[in-house]
Formats: sequence, structure tokens, C-alpha cells
Amino acid sequence: MPNVATVLKEEITRLARKEAKAEAASSKKAISQHRRDIAELKRQVRSLTKDIGSLERQQKRSEKAAPRTDKATIRFSPSRLKSHRDRLEISAADYAALVGVSPLTIYNWEKGETKPRQKQVAAWAKIKDLGKREAWKRLEMMEG
Repeated sequence: MPNVATVLKEEITRLARKEAKAEAASSKKAISQHRRDIAELKRQVRSLTKDIGSLERQQKRSEKAAPRTDKATIRFSPSRLKSHRDRLEISAADYAALVGVSPLTIYNWEKGETKPRQKQVAAWAKIKDLGKREAWKRLEMMEG
């Protein structure tokens, strides 16, 4: 006849192993998911770092090539704004996002109903010489 204490000890050990294995399995799943998440975040950080570098280089180039932004040298023209927006083939809402104003403001400037303030003229001056690709790239960066 088997010893009751030995049988009881073996059964407790078996159940403890079973419970430990179940806990370890769920922990392993969680760990592997965390590792996947961390890897994805690292990829995103690399991508964003690359984008930041690109934007910094682009800004340095535009600062070198940009004309002075004081009111005396920048001449605002509603027709020039309209033709630039048409050339870029973007909506007033997208153009407004590039300048940093509302779409209604762009419409009013184009019609000549209102004139931009000095700060707004300076913001417009920074984008008035943008090409189509660069404008779309900036819009994509703003969205993402």
C-alpha cells in the first residue's frame, strides 16, 4: 500500500507544476507581444528621426534661399496667392494649413476683401515659392 503522505506530496507537486506552467505560458505570450510592440516603436522612432532630419535640412535650405521677411520687402498680392495655389493644385484648406490660417482667410485674401497682417505675410512668404512636391510633402508631414 502506498504511503498517503508520498501520494499527497506527488499530487501537490503535479498540480503546482501545472499551475506554474499555465502562468508561465500567459507571461511568455505577454512578453513576446511586448517585444513586438517595442520593435514597432523603434521602427517608428527611426522613421520619425529620419523625417525630422529631412525637415531640418529643408528648413536650412529655405532659410538660405528665403527672402527677407520684413514688410518692406514682401509684397502681397491676391492674384499671386491665387496663382500659386492653382499652380500647386491644392485646396484652400490645404493652402491654409501650410500658411497657418483658416481656409476662409485664404478665400478672403484671394478676393481682396481682407489683407494679411505682417505676421501672416511672413508666414505666406515662407511658402510662396514652394513647388508642388514640397508642398504635398509638408502637408503629409502635418497630417502624420
